[in-house]
Amino acid sequence: MLGCTHGVLFKTTVAGGSYQEGLSINIQGVPPGYYFTEEEIYTELMLRKPGQGELTSPRREADVPIIYSGVNAADTMPGFSNAGYTNGTPMVVLIPNVDRHFEHIDQYQRTNRTPRPGHASYASYMKYGSFDDAIGAGFFSGRYTSSIVAAGCIAKKILKDHGIEVVSYVKEAAGIKMKDMPVSEIKKKAAAYREVRKLYDPIYLELFASGKMKTSMRFFEKAAILAELETRIPDIKKPKYNEDEIKAKYGINPKLFCPDADAADAMHDEIVRIMQEGDSSGGIVEVIVTGVPAGVGEPVFNKLDGELGKLMSIGTVKAVEVGCGIQSANMTGSQCNDQMRIENGKVVFTSNNAGGITGGLTTGQDIIARVAVKPTPTIAKPQQTIDKVSLQNEDLAAVTRRDPTIVARMWPVVEAYTALIILDNYMQHIGYQAMKPNNQ
Repeated sequence: MLGCTHGVLFKTTVAGGSYQEGLSINIQGVPPGYYFTEEEIYTELMLRKPGQGELTSPRREADVPIIYSGVNAADTMPGFSNAGYTNGTPMVVLIPNVDRHFEHIDQYQRTNRTPRPGHASYASYMKYGSFDDAIGAGFFSGRYTSSIVAAGCIAKKILKDHGIEVVSYVKEAAGIKMKDMPVSEIKKKAAAYREVRKLYDPIYLELFASGKMKTSMRFFEKAAILAELETRIPDIKKPKYNEDEIKAKYGINPKLFCPDADAADAMHDEIVRIMQEGDSSGGIVEVIVTGVPAGVGEPVFNKLDGELGKLMSIGTVKAVEVGCGIQSANMTGSQCNDQMRIENGKVVFTSNNAGGITGGLTTGQDIIARVAVKPTPTIAKPQQTIDKVSLQNEDLAAVTRRDPTIVARMWPVVEAYTALIILDNYMQHIGYQAMKPNNQ
């Protein structure tokens, strides 16, 4: 498998699978002097993990990360306070799988010959043959996206230190669209959603809020905590909350992050209605990047909008558009062009149909992109398929252990991957600008 690395200067390599021992993230290019904790990485991972309600798969994966390398084990010299800080070497984060019960493995073994329509299981078998990692869909499971979210957490912290922020959210789900909102309000709602999730996430309360798991612990101590946690995961109770009270206090729906709370309620109800019919639904995730200076991007083949097209690498994403996107095909030039003026000595635009990118280079406006998330292939309806070994026609029975929609878990992945793309290109831009002659 040769496609598991992303980036030039901020280079991320991911590995692992749904029912392997876990996943790993190796990041080269993390600058020295940053301090990261498992807690802050987990607060991002908890946004996409399953087992959190009726909109997600019932798998209770803990998604607890362990920082394995890339940070100082202790203060390096007398008078130095740099224990736990990044030291410039590759940073490795592990995410052990702790909810891979063997009864589920047995179910996969009995059904792997009949691939699910819409899933990668037929194509991956044709590529990797009998050694294909088909248990739980292996590397083609949405499980692997936890590695992207972990890496994105690192990238977002570095970007924020340079005045760049990335925010993503569900813009449309099951045909329900949210109203337009200013990005400042969206950021407030995103912060509120994260706060609510921390207050009611059982793993966060069990390990981090309680102080049971600390970044300063050794690897074996952290692994022992997760080994003990694995034995209790089915019995860990989820804190109960009053949805109406949360909506009144925070202005969000705690089950699905759409910053328009009323639209989120309608999305939820429609997703559930479709689920009760045995089917699944898709949606649109939008991502906005603020604070990127003009001129970032590397034409011709590495234009920034082309790089954002790599969001297609995320499973279930079937389309990516930047700015007005596909609507531009039905616009006139006068409608589509973002006209410019000078106000108080600064360039301002009268619109942002370009999504903050022209010629593959940033304009200094907000970068805006959207991805189309297809319906979950696994549905509770019989489907026609084949036996991929004997090449005979078969019928696929309804599946109950499933996500009724992926869009509710996809927005943190889109946010994280966008951060990886932006940081890698920003680092190239800074390096390029630094090499200009001093007389420019």
